[in-house]
Amino acid sequence: MKPAAFKYHDPSSVEEALQILAEKENSKILAGGQSLGPMLNFRYVMPDHLIDLNTVSTLDFIHFDDSIFSIGAMTRQRTLERNLELKKLCPIFSEALQWVGHYATRNRGTIGGSLSHLDPSSELPALCAAYDAKLVVRSVRGDRIIDFRDWGISFMTPNLEQDELLTEIKISPWHESHGYAFVEFSRRHGDFAIAGVGCLIALDSNQNIKRLAISIIGVASTPVRLFEAEKAVIGNRLHEDLIAHLDHEISLLEASNDAQTTGIYRKKIASTLLRRAINQATQRAHQSLK
Repeated sequence: MKPAAFKYHDPSSVEEALQILAEKENSKILAGGQSLGPMLNFRYVMPDHLIDLNTVSTLDFIHFDDSIFSIGAMTRQRTLERNLELKKLCPIFSEALQWVGHYATRNRGTIGGSLSHLDPSSELPALCAAYDAKLVVRSVRGDRIIDFRDWGISFMTPNLEQDELLTEIKISPWHESHGYAFVEFSRRHGDFAIAGVGCLIALDSNQNIKRLAISIIGVASTPVRLFEAEKAVIGNRLHEDLIAHLDHEISLLEASNDAQTTGIYRKKIASTLLRRAINQATQRAHQSLK
């Protein structure tokens, strides 16, 4: 199939794009196009107006100031993967991005497109969840800053109004010594994740858990952060009972079923990956303390 008819817009600035969004109903933003392109072809989405952001150069940047990464929404996934400062301070990014599609798609795909598309199996939303990212969205009415925990409304539905555009992602690296891991399982490399787990863990001098962040993808309709379970294990030394407590939170998730995979299977895979991620992140945390 081919896309339904639409009018193409090629703004050169954020302000121009926002004006089109405000004036044109049933508009869709084109970023990298790696997900939107197929959706247009299959007529899963049928916008009347397509707004291409690829010439809006002001949305392509990575800045590190005042202990915060500010990342433009049009920053390519491959740029994130290769950025040395991001790799040093947030090494889980380069590890997780190895699972995102293939080189060709990462050369085009953008962080803003991934977050706005919000596929439940997408890796970048999991990282933003782990880092408690803040998202800057703009419209002609003004700006909003949204905590990532409030970003996912439902399946592939971010907290964006029709006239709003995601412009910037703010991430605060963990500056204490810590470990990290991102593990994923899919039918083939580059396929959508059946389940994936991102983990950040910091230990104190007594090897007790000082700080912990665990995010799950592929299981529920949106990325999941295990907030309550994380709080319950802080201050304790990692052992099987604590991992079982975290694992119990996965069992409570409302898992998605599809033609290929049952929700029960997704949760079992996530449970296995949880243990792998925690063990690998903890080993790295021990090494960082030496």
